[in-house]
Amino acid sequence: MSTLRQTSLTHFNKKRCDPQENSDEVVSVCTAEGWVESASKVKSVYIHVPFCEHKCHYCDFYSISQSDDQYAPFIEQLKLEIQYLSSQFSSIETIFIGGGTPTIFEESLFEELLQVVSSQLPIASEYEWTIEANPESVTADKAMMMAQYGVNRVSIGAQSFHRELLLQLERIHKIENVERSITHFRQAGLNNINLDVMYAIPGQTPKQLVEDLERAIELQPKHLSCYSLVYEPNTPLETKLRNGNIQRVDQEVEAEMFLCVQETLKSHSFLQYEISNFAKNGFECKHNVAYWNNDDWWPFGPSASGHIDGIRWKNIPRISQYINGMPLPDIIDVETLPFDQQVGETFMLGLRMMKGIERSKVDALLESSNNTWRTSVINEYVSNGLLRWQDDYLALSPRGVLLADTVISALLMEDETIADTE
Repeated sequence: MSTLRQTSLTHFNKKRCDPQENSDEVVSVCTAEGWVESASKVKSVYIHVPFCEHKCHYCDFYSISQSDDQYAPFIEQLKLEIQYLSSQFSSIETIFIGGGTPTIFEESLFEELLQVVSSQLPIASEYEWTIEANPESVTADKAMMMAQYGVNRVSIGAQSFHRELLLQLERIHKIENVERSITHFRQAGLNNINLDVMYAIPGQTPKQLVEDLERAIELQPKHLSCYSLVYEPNTPLETKLRNGNIQRVDQEVEAEMFLCVQETLKSHSFLQYEISNFAKNGFECKHNVAYWNNDDWWPFGPSASGHIDGIRWKNIPRISQYINGMPLPDIIDVETLPFDQQVGETFMLGLRMMKGIERSKVDALLESSNNTWRTSVINEYVSNGLLRWQDDYLALSPRGVLLADTVISALLMEDETIADTE
């Protein structure tokens, strides 16, 4: 683990930071000075708000509950962090405030958060600014504030419209408050709304999933994120599964549910542009597309992760250490991938997009790899129908989408073997 105390701008641990490609540009970013200066490259910003009223049993993001006394100090620290870096940015095209629950704050603190982002970040003329919202903490006043300060996209965690399934997930919101929060946003002029819907919840039936999708569609969102439940290690839900207190949905039923999501949303004119994401035409989430394109972004807040030129890092994931009165937080887990592993990561992320990866980019990636093994993997999966060339893009086929993990793992496998031996 490598830790940087930003106030002294000391050097990083060179063992974790020295790249294989020993270019001056990459070496310069391995000093704290170069790290901060590199912020000029980013077009996207992620801000993590780590507070929740109650932590859902499936969630492995850093979040804490019953910490009202930390709200105001957190906002002050975040303001300090954003103000310190604001002059380094050139033009920010996407902003995503996630959590946790960004809408958890009382109106005055929530306005402070919106105000510092709006006034300190050099937001591009064409931009996307998303805030995640919990249905229980959305008010008409907060919705109006968001619109006034320039937020133009909202993501609401609905997950299900069946009370027993929400209880299984330990979601505390009332089903009727999903529609109520949407009403508040629309009355404020915020119409670019995403709903999160989850499937393969223990005890869930395909019929219940169809009902959830139909209920979500009736609310007329511009975007739907539909994720199968993942049992993340050390979460309460994973512990229940391990102890035999709940039963995972059968794999074949989960695949049936995924096909149901695809077919139902397609019939209502939602475009599947990424494996788990569906949008009306022109309403794809630009911030998440930046992730899948393996672009650069800067993180704010505890535990938030960033990426610049193949180097990844994470802000300290403890609120007590994040709130320290310093202009920037300590950072941990600095990771510099060897170039060939960066190639594998680009394939991994790009193939999540239904459009796939442009042929010229594929050719450049293969040419710059250490050897030609990925060419053979791609040819094999094209021949067996899991990958295909369409409109000069390499993409997963419809059958390949069902087996995406298999295809992606094959393109990463040699990288992982190399990493394990280092």
